[in-house]
Amino acid sequence: MLTRLKKKVQALLVSQAYLIHRAGLSPNHLSFIGLIFAALSGIYYSQANSSNFFMIGAPILLVISGYFDALDGVLAREYDQITKLGGFLDSLFDRYTDVFIFLGIIVGDLCHPFWGIVALTGSLLVSYTRARSEAGGIRMETVGLTERAERILIIVIASLLNLFVAYALGWGIVLLAVLTNITVLQRAYHFYKRSKDI
Repeated sequence: MLTRLKKKVQALLVSQAYLIHRAGLSPNHLSFIGLIFAALSGIYYSQANSSNFFMIGAPILLVISGYFDALDGVLAREYDQITKLGGFLDSLFDRYTDVFIFLGIIVGDLCHPFWGIVALTGSLLVSYTRARSEAGGIRMETVGLTERAERILIIVIASLLNLFVAYALGWGIVLLAVLTNITVLQRAYHFYKRSKDI
């Protein structure tokens, strides 16, 4: 869904990618910086029940992580720095980001552990189904309700609502638990239909 909007946003990042390129940073550097911010976000979520400072900081750090995740792809495409290693690291770091965020939310007692684990599992499987599908020659981008951008948006909105509505983030995680696993089923069905045509 938001992948189409993401492509428009990426076009706006081209000028910023130019500055990053001039500074001598590579896409892999940006991916690693994004991972660091994701880890910090997870740590903030784990402490969010102790202070609103952490609850406010956690989604901000997550958005910054997402920014670097988007910028690394733009930099790679604009300056012909697309490599198999870069693609591998970007995908790997994205999965670590998912783990950091959901574990931080679970450890911080911001959701029921069961729903946190189901949401994390669904998030990882959404990415896995895409990787396996595209390895088989079937494109999976834009298929399903909750791709990565949607998942981040739901967590950020629910986190900010949590400042005013008790357990809003917990309900956001329940929503993600449902939607991510529906997305897995959507992608499995999409692969099933397309694979019969190959």
